[in-house]
Amino acid sequence: MNLLPGSFYDRDTLRVARELLGKRVVRILPDGTRLVCAITETEAYIGPIDKACHAYGYRRTPRTETLFASPGTAYIYLIYGMHHCLNFVTEPEGEPCAVLIRGARAVENGDIIAKHRFGCKMEDMTSYQRKNFLNGPGKLCRGLELTRVQNGLDLTCKEGVLYVCDGPAPRHILTGKRIGIDYAQEAVDFPWRFWTED
Repeated sequence: MNLLPGSFYDRDTLRVARELLGKRVVRILPDGTRLVCAITETEAYIGPIDKACHAYGYRRTPRTETLFASPGTAYIYLIYGMHHCLNFVTEPEGEPCAVLIRGARAVENGDIIAKHRFGCKMEDMTSYQRKNFLNGPGKLCRGLELTRVQNGLDLTCKEGVLYVCDGPAPRHILTGKRIGIDYAQEAVDFPWRFWTED
């Protein structure tokens, strides 16, 4: 698998969000085990103009500082005090933009990912568990054992514990409104969510 370089992320956030579909997120566990998931759903966040973004209007706080980092940096934050969300920083350094990874499917070592989620192997999951395996940002982070500890990691380093590789592009891409941002005024209607059912 070819590692995605920094130049992949150093582009228009909407384009990156679409082109991340099908790409492989690789997570190396402390024992050296490699978990791989294919990205199936993303959302774009463009801080300078987007009221749904944590750094709207270039707002800098300890939480949002990672959004201003170099493109290709992992931005991981906690929501509701219990769920972690994985984002990839995009556009030039200093521009607070990122892509949220909303969903994925297991490609390698799915049984370990399933154990993190449900305490069982993939073949033992119920139909409900299969449907809700990795179809949300918190679910994905739990499956890959990602927390704030990994916030700020360089995604372009193949020797690291978290990186992204190329993968086959989906045949069909769907577009719609983002989820869970009712507070964001006009940004609620931005069609910045992308997903595939391939």
